[in-house]
Amino acid sequence: MQNSLASLSNELAKLVEQFQSEVVAVHARPHYPSSGVRWRPGIVVTADHTLRREEDIQITLPDGRSVEAKLAGRDTGTDLAILKAEGVGSPASPSSGSSAAKVGELALVLGRSPDSGPNASLGVISALSGPWRTWRGGRLDHYIRLDAMMFPNSSGGAVIDSQGRILGIATSALSRIAGLAIPASTVNRVVDGLLEKGYLPRGYLGIAAQPVEISGTLKTNLGLPNKSGVIVVNVEPAGPADKAGLLLGDILVSIGSAPVEEIEDLQSISDSSAIGKSVKVKLIRAGALVEVAVVVGERSGR
Repeated sequence: MQNSLASLSNELAKLVEQFQSEVVAVHARPHYPSSGVRWRPGIVVTADHTLRREEDIQITLPDGRSVEAKLAGRDTGTDLAILKAEGVGSPASPSSGSSAAKVGELALVLGRSPDSGPNASLGVISALSGPWRTWRGGRLDHYIRLDAMMFPNSSGGAVIDSQGRILGIATSALSRIAGLAIPASTVNRVVDGLLEKGYLPRGYLGIAAQPVEISGTLKTNLGLPNKSGVIVVNVEPAGPADKAGLLLGDILVSIGSAPVEEIEDLQSISDSSAIGKSVKVKLIRAGALVEVAVVVGERSGR
């Protein structure tokens, strides 16, 4: 037993030693820095929520040197941001496909403090699923929940799997339950998009809405399975919904074949792949069921 624990301890220490050169400290908020990972030549990936300013960003490298960094793009939906900086070099460690992850597998969260150096915490992958929509509207290729301790500077750090590969980027901002690993495949997709445009385009309808209960009588009369829908409380002038003829007071009950009962259900059109496509929106207007075709617009902001 003692030999097994000593062996595990040694292997963990080796992982920290191997990967500590990939992790930097990012100074872009008051009080304490976050972490970042060398992802591509001259590119550092970090957690977007830790960037409280967009200028005067400094990076502390593993050798203690400090270099200036420039924000090249950020995406609040996936909580990712990329920084460009001279002197950060190229990553030397491989990233992992999230399909290789398993529930119960050990995962190491590795961040960096400019004072104490690499900061590590150990846990297991406590939950794992397929594609997952964040509360911010972004899409992660996989939901990877960690039970490892998330220190104040852990977000933006590397999550390393038991095979010695970077599973993804650590964040404490996308779940109220525990820290998550933003999968490496998601990171690559977002980095590609941010480097191309500086932002990730997202689809939108151009409405503000809130949930509303549908009465039993109305459900029966219209043959609806919904217990609730979302009522339109504002229509953006000249936006996609306005052009399609949506009105204040319309109650949306489905988009395409998917029911709409909560605000989160509207996020089905937020992927960039939906932009420019016509979607069928079913809604209740003046007690009748109406179908309207809306061409999904592009929201270019963050």
